[in-house]
Amino acid sequence: MMNTPRSILALLLLAAFGLSQANGDTKPSAAITGSGPFADISHFTLRNDKGMELGLTNYGAMITFIRVPDRNGVFADVSLGYDSASEYINANKKPYFGAIVGRYGNRIAKGKFTLEGKEYTLATNNNENHLHGGVFGFDKRVWEMVQAGNPTILRYVSQDGEEGYPGEMSLTVTYTLTDDNEIVIDYEATTTKPTHLNPTNHTYFNLKGEGQGTILDHVMTLNANRYTPVDAGLIPTGKLVKVANTPFDFRKGKPIGRDIEKNHDQLKVGGGFDHNWVINRKPGDGKLALAARVEEPSSGRIMTVHTTEPGVQFYCGNFLDGTLTGRSENAYLRRGGFCLETQHFPDSPNQANFPSTRLDPGDVFESTTVYTFSAK
Repeated sequence: MMNTPRSILALLLLAAFGLSQANGDTKPSAAITGSGPFADISHFTLRNDKGMELGLTNYGAMITFIRVPDRNGVFADVSLGYDSASEYINANKKPYFGAIVGRYGNRIAKGKFTLEGKEYTLATNNNENHLHGGVFGFDKRVWEMVQAGNPTILRYVSQDGEEGYPGEMSLTVTYTLTDDNEIVIDYEATTTKPTHLNPTNHTYFNLKGEGQGTILDHVMTLNANRYTPVDAGLIPTGKLVKVANTPFDFRKGKPIGRDIEKNHDQLKVGGGFDHNWVINRKPGDGKLALAARVEEPSSGRIMTVHTTEPGVQFYCGNFLDGTLTGRSENAYLRRGGFCLETQHFPDSPNQANFPSTRLDPGDVFESTTVYTFSAK
């Protein structure tokens, strides 16, 4: 950990006692605090003029809750997660609730890639594959709090060789809550050696409210004509396949559960939807583009996702099994939440035809994703 500025230290002390700031923009909270090696963990709430609230912690740079209104103005938390730091740290299962994952979000085949003629071996934590940064990825690290408030700026410096990756890599993540009910996530990174980088946010959403049943009735729209099918280990085959006339066609919007049990080899492999969609955009266009729109009929809540990334992993909570209990004290059922992880494609370091995730010294990685909430 780097030295903590006095202004930030004051915020951490306020957080420990659950006191509020006078300006009302940020409300520190005692919901998540740490001790011992996790003494630098803090948690606080961003609140906008419309009453929307965003919970953040510097443990894993996590989003801990998102409170938004339904069509009648009733607020609910629409993200899955826990009430305390100990639950995030000590949970037997690590579903990555709300975390920034990296260095590489998603999978790298057999935990290996070759760069500058040298083969690198990464930590393997998903059978023989590397997943979400490895055994001790960014989601399990205490990040430096560069700025607490709105925006909140967090930084993590990953050491050369950490989880097998080359180069000292510095990643800064900025969370901004706007008065238009947008959560803006900006990423910026540099490295001292050629490396691969593909960070993403792994929030699970349920627009009914966390713990309020499954997400199978949510109407999902994905702005994608193609997706990347996977093998038995959930590693992309390298092909970009058209979604037309398959269960993977969400271009016109449909309930998530409509086709999820259809007889399709990719649904069997993934246990449902757990795939990367190729966002429709012009080659080389790094501007914000629509990735997804989700509507929950009973509440009227709507979420749209825009990103500068080329892909989005739509995961519908196939591995949730009812054994985890969240903030609502309700069990998180199978398919009780979905993720929309904006990203470069899985296993890009080993797929020459995929957009590159290589980052070189002197270059700056930049990426932005915006989650926007509304109701009708």
